[in-house]
Amino acid sequence: MTTTTAAPAPAPPDTRRWLALAVVGLAQLLVIIDTTIVNIALPTAQADLGMTDAARQWAISSYTLAFGGLLLLGGRLADRLGRKNTLIVGALGFAAASAVGGMAAGPGLLIAARAAQGVFAALLAPSTLSLLTITFTEARERAKAFGIFSAIMMSGGALGLLAGGALAEYASWRWCLYVNLPIAIAAAVAGAFVLPNVPGHRSARLDWFSGLLGSAGIAGLVYGLSEAAARGWGSAVVLGSVAGAVVLLGAFVLRQTKAGNPLLPLHILTDRTRSAGFLTIALAAFGMFGMFLFLTYQLQGIMGFGAFGAGLAFLPFLLANITVSTVLTRRLIPRTGPRPLLVIGLLLLAAGLAVLTQLSVGTSYWSLILPAELVLGAGAGLAMPTVMNIATAGVAPKDSGVASAFITTSQQVGASLGTASLNTVAASATASVAGLGLPAATVHGYAVANGWAAGIVAVGAIAAGALARGR
Repeated sequence: MTTTTAAPAPAPPDTRRWLALAVVGLAQLLVIIDTTIVNIALPTAQADLGMTDAARQWAISSYTLAFGGLLLLGGRLADRLGRKNTLIVGALGFAAASAVGGMAAGPGLLIAARAAQGVFAALLAPSTLSLLTITFTEARERAKAFGIFSAIMMSGGALGLLAGGALAEYASWRWCLYVNLPIAIAAAVAGAFVLPNVPGHRSARLDWFSGLLGSAGIAGLVYGLSEAAARGWGSAVVLGSVAGAVVLLGAFVLRQTKAGNPLLPLHILTDRTRSAGFLTIALAAFGMFGMFLFLTYQLQGIMGFGAFGAGLAFLPFLLANITVSTVLTRRLIPRTGPRPLLVIGLLLLAAGLAVLTQLSVGTSYWSLILPAELVLGAGAGLAMPTVMNIATAGVAPKDSGVASAFITTSQQVGASLGTASLNTVAASATASVAGLGLPAATVHGYAVANGWAAGIVAVGAIAAGALARGR
């Protein structure tokens, strides 16, 4: 008796694959933009709602804590329930939370809405990259798709500054939240039609105790690092949070070695090239988010740019990032392998940060900041698509959601550490030259912090090169 095997389903047409990329890009844009768009609107929101400085900080921290703390659990839920389902639910939930935040009549509701945004972002974000991995399997198409996706991921912060500046200056701070609604609804509705129907892996059982340990550990680490900027590294709150996070994360790792269905299979981290990718995205976020913060202050506080003008000033970074990601890197990855692109990308980031050590009160945008942004954008454009390619390569389908989640976790921790530590460096450097007067001393602090960031990213480039294998 002859048995026949059904032919595999044909790949969807090109147009459908690229429509899926558009949906995934929109969904990722929600998560990344929201890390910066609300920051520009908060001074106006604080005055409108009568918020204290502590409440204003919690409007930022509630989002980052929920998002960073729940990412690994969100990644495992994506593996178990199906990435299309979790992306759609995450996008719709994000839209609802944004609407509530935009209507907030007091600080409490705004903070709660921001926390809810973080919860749904943690469900949505791990689904995006794993869906791309499934949708694009041919090497050149995959490199092109990941180039576009990484440009969105790395440029979203700058785009958030641009959009937030325009909305805060010409509309209302509430529109910095309402703007999420059309993006989220479009991603959810279009996703229902164009995203691949990949069934969930019921074997990816949820280890809730691991989820508790991991979420509490990451949330404690992010909180401790974010508070360091305001309280200082010697604060009992900061030291207690970071120490507690280290203990919880150590217990989490120990449990992963013993659990039958670990929340984060450790083989995802033990692959050297994949670990180099995680290190690269953490270092890139470390330097870039600190740079966004200092340049925003420099442009508005020192150089007199308005909120919208400051946002426009980041366009060269966006253009360089998108151009290098989509035109150059996608052609280089299949030819060179990951190592040279990770190393050169990080070294370019370090070089751009080094240029910004020359910031002064009389700095010219055209002669200093513009060239630095172009170099930084090119470095991000080389490194980030490479990270997207290697971070999920060779991962079993049932683990791709949690592997994708760890990319965003690395970015969140890197951004939190960079913002906290570089702020502290800037404050110390400013205090050391207080006799220069406030503007000059403040800018000196920015310059010194950028120098530290450049050195750390450059050392990280050497480490990433040592970790990554060849092709």
